[in-house]
Order: sequence, then structure tokens, then C-alpha cells
Amino acid sequence: MDLDPLLSASPAVQLHVVTVVPAFLLGTWLLFASPKGSSRHRLIGKVYLGLMGVTAIAALFIRSFMDASLAVGPLRLGWIHLFVPLTAHGIYGAFATIRAGDIRGHRGAMRGLYFGGLIVAGLLAFMPGRVMYRMFFG
Repeated sequence: MDLDPLLSASPAVQLHVVTVVPAFLLGTWLLFASPKGSSRHRLIGKVYLGLMGVTAIAALFIRSFMDASLAVGPLRLGWIHLFVPLTAHGIYGAFATIRAGDIRGHRGAMRGLYFGGLIVAGLLAFMPGRVMYRMFFG
């Protein structure tokens, strides 16, 4: 693994990686190992959702390298940026459903956020040309 691509990347990419890695670890624990409903689960869940929020905001400032990008003011967005509103929707859904006492809805929102916002988007981060690809595959 070569950290140079990350260290030479924009601050937005660095912030994105610094927040998404702990979000992935916490999300994995919350989803698969945490005693649901415990005070620890609730506290770490809030940290996880906060990290996911910062990750999504940072993603907006990562310029798309694709030809089919959309310029919105200073932002240059590609199709991968569709995960930003999906992540925001998942964060909102997780809070709204648990506040309403809808455990099943909360579980669905959290699973969607984890698998869509972390697993699928994370796999796309390893596409050729992207920072993660260069870090791990040269």
C-alpha cells in the first residue's frame, strides 16, 4: 500500500478518507455486533451518522475526473456524487424513524446507509484512476 496518492490528494479527499474509514469500522460494529438499543449503541450510532454526514459533505468537494461531469458553481460532480443525497436521506431516515419508535424503519435506513453509502460507494472508490485504486494497486 502506497500512501502517497492520499497524501498528495486534495484536502477534500483526505477529509473524506479520514471520516469514512472510522465510519466503516463503527458501522460494521453497529450493524453486526452491537447490542441494539443500548446506550453505547445510541452514542456510537450518533458518532457514525455524524461521520457519514461529514463524509458526504466532503464528497461534494471532490472533483469528478469523468468527462460526463456536471459543473455546479465551483463543484464538478460526476455520477458517483449521487451517493451524497442518498447518504443524506439515509441519515435523516435513521434519525426520523428511531425518534418515531419505528425500529424496523430504523434498521432499514441504517442497512441502506451502510450497504449503499459505504459498501457500494466504497467499491466504486477502487475504480481505476481513483485515489484508493492508486494506493492499493499502483
